[in-house]
Amino acid sequence: MAGEQPSPLPRYLFVAYALLVVYASLHPFSGWRDRGLPPFAFLTAPFTRPILVFDVVVNVVGYLPLGFLAVLAAHPRLRGVGAFFFGLVCALLLSFALESLQLYLPSRFSSNLDLIANAAGGAAGALAAVVATRTLQLEEGRRRLRERMLPGRRIDLGLVLIGLWLLSQLNPETLLFGTGDLRDLFRAPSGKLYPAEVFMRVEAGVACGNVFTAGLLALCLSAPGQPARVIAVALVAAALAVRSLAFGLLIGPQGVLDWVTPGALYGTASGIALLLIAAGLPRTVQMALAGLALLTATAMVNLSPANPYLTATLSLWQPGHYLNFNGVTRVVSAAWPFAAMFYLVLLATAHERTGK
Repeated sequence: MAGEQPSPLPRYLFVAYALLVVYASLHPFSGWRDRGLPPFAFLTAPFTRPILVFDVVVNVVGYLPLGFLAVLAAHPRLRGVGAFFFGLVCALLLSFALESLQLYLPSRFSSNLDLIANAAGGAAGALAAVVATRTLQLEEGRRRLRERMLPGRRIDLGLVLIGLWLLSQLNPETLLFGTGDLRDLFRAPSGKLYPAEVFMRVEAGVACGNVFTAGLLALCLSAPGQPARVIAVALVAAALAVRSLAFGLLIGPQGVLDWVTPGALYGTASGIALLLIAAGLPRTVQMALAGLALLTATAMVNLSPANPYLTATLSLWQPGHYLNFNGVTRVVSAAWPFAAMFYLVLLATAHERTGK
């Protein structure tokens, strides 16, 4: 429709991803000091030897979504070559700023090779986005699909939350679907011993509550008449796939299914069963149940004892290159339920006002 404003979702995603890149690049944000190095000295320094192909690939892949989202965020104001250079410049400037700041972090190393790899990733992502907008006629096809399944501009923030929930599953240090863990901030781990049944029940409760919450959030975002149950179950399946991917990449191929425990299976199955029932309830009831389940699951995560099985599983894990990325997923996981609760309040208020 002529004059219709584009969805702000790509801009939200671009800003969110850029903040995650900043966090991953400067984590742990401590030990800042002037090491006596000339500013921007890394630009003219020789490449480090040997060149680690794995590190180069990680830097390229890490900035590829940034370039892609930058082009989508600028669409339709910028198209074609202009959009491509916008995505490239965004990746280049952000990488340059972060590499320059890393000169003042003893735990980090500034590298012109990283800068080149990041720029290459941003360029690849920008090029892919330009091709996508042309091939798929993004401004028409995406809008029609999105307005049919997920109508309303307020839904965009909810979609970002869903994406961040999936991202939080990449952290192998949490219970399955467990978010909002703030125990390290408020109390030391207890040395008390608990029977295995306690941990199984806790894990089942956490998984069930979070599956139910995330699924209900997806239901609240979907339009009437859409296959709500299919959407909710597909979201849970995607989260389990992400979880398996995390264990496979961070621990090894042999650890792909290390997250599978009786508690995780029982909790996931129970959460899906509750979702299938709740899919037929009125939208107002779904929002109320989502808030209640979110509060219950978050409280359970923070009141539960540390799980020795999870600790044993990760005892041989060497974070290595993923240490900073793991810091990002830990922060996202800890903050997610509080952001989700705030959004549910906004969504309920808008629903009460408009009846939609």
